[in-house]
Amino acid sequence: MEQSSLFDSNKNEPLASRLRPRSLDEFAGQTHLIGEGKILRRLIESDNITSLIFWGPPGVGKTTLSKIIANKTNSAFIEFSAVTSGIKDIKIVMQQAEDNRKLGEKTIVFVDEIHRFNKAQQDAFLPFVEKGSIVLIGATTENPSFEVNNALLSRCKVFVLKSLTTEDLTGLLNRAIKDERGFGNNKINIADDMIVTIAEFANGDARSALSTLEMVVLNGDVDKTGTITVTKETMEQCITKKSLLYDKNGEEHYNIISALHKSMRNSDPDAAVYWLARMLESGEDPIYVARRVTRFAAEDVGLADPKALEIAVAAYHACHFIGMPECSVHLTQAVIYMSLAPKSNSMEVAYLKAKQDALQQLSEPVPLHIRNAPTKLMKELNYSKGYQYAHDTEDKLTNMTCLPDSLLGREYYIPSNQGVEVKCKARLEQIKEWKEKHKDD
Repeated sequence: MEQSSLFDSNKNEPLASRLRPRSLDEFAGQTHLIGEGKILRRLIESDNITSLIFWGPPGVGKTTLSKIIANKTNSAFIEFSAVTSGIKDIKIVMQQAEDNRKLGEKTIVFVDEIHRFNKAQQDAFLPFVEKGSIVLIGATTENPSFEVNNALLSRCKVFVLKSLTTEDLTGLLNRAIKDERGFGNNKINIADDMIVTIAEFANGDARSALSTLEMVVLNGDVDKTGTITVTKETMEQCITKKSLLYDKNGEEHYNIISALHKSMRNSDPDAAVYWLARMLESGEDPIYVARRVTRFAAEDVGLADPKALEIAVAAYHACHFIGMPECSVHLTQAVIYMSLAPKSNSMEVAYLKAKQDALQQLSEPVPLHIRNAPTKLMKELNYSKGYQYAHDTEDKLTNMTCLPDSLLGREYYIPSNQGVEVKCKARLEQIKEWKEKHKDD
């Protein structure tokens, strides 16, 4: 029997496309949704799909699930790409769906990357979803809470798809080697540990895993019998730097900067440096990270260690002067310093309390005695009358009040018992004792 060649005409389609699951039984991962008895599986098998949104990272099966639904349903199936379709295209398809509805036929519309549609484009679907002309299935890598109109989102059930595990991907890769749609008609010699390496490299992305497998097999050594052997050298050439899951404009961006901030706040330098590396190695602008660290220095350390702000600002300037990759060490120094520094949120609390009063009493006048009086008229109106110049006193303190009358006695800054702020607390108590003693002077 003649052995098939990897380059037969029917093998020109990419491996990931050839091996796309045709049924739920072939589907890898997402057992929390499509395992036996799970809700999504029941909806698909009973052909009882309502409008829904698949939210998850790339390569986890969002489009594949929609195609499986298309194969199982008795509905017309129309596929949209939010990248190439406009409102005019939507209206044409919606009219077709409306005609189908009048004939008693249901229409499922699949929109890939629905988050790329603007508000007007998303609104174009809404009336047809409401009256049942279509069942909308959207796929997105972005948080639909931020990227999908509330009116449309409220009419869709959101299913969260998770990144595939290494075990999921290993099983998928082994099936690709044995399946006739993959490399089943060829003799492939690849070590089990290499399969695991490819699975780990794919970072939860089935498409990436299959593409990498295809690359290493096509670049393998072929002997006289036609057996293809994947060597360690081939693997090293085909697998370079791992692409980390990170979207500088999406939810993961905010998730990871939050993880960095909270790791520093929790005094965990190891976790903080890990999240820093995740951001920088994924291409994040170091200046952005430096700005966030500078904010942290005042918000979460403050006067407990005033030097923290100096180090954060110095790191910002270092990033500006030399950039990546050299500035990674400066940010590491700053992040570790913040993690180890004593913590105080007194600055943040003080401002938020003052902000609340400021917003509620925007019209509160500045007390006359602390207003400047550069003109004769102002002096006649008692501007600056009663002002006490602290430097003229022995203790450099006065009993003069500076808050509006309606806010007298209000306290915004409450020092903590952490680090250098202990000295600030002692000094503030000393000032308050002095003013209480001299309040009637």
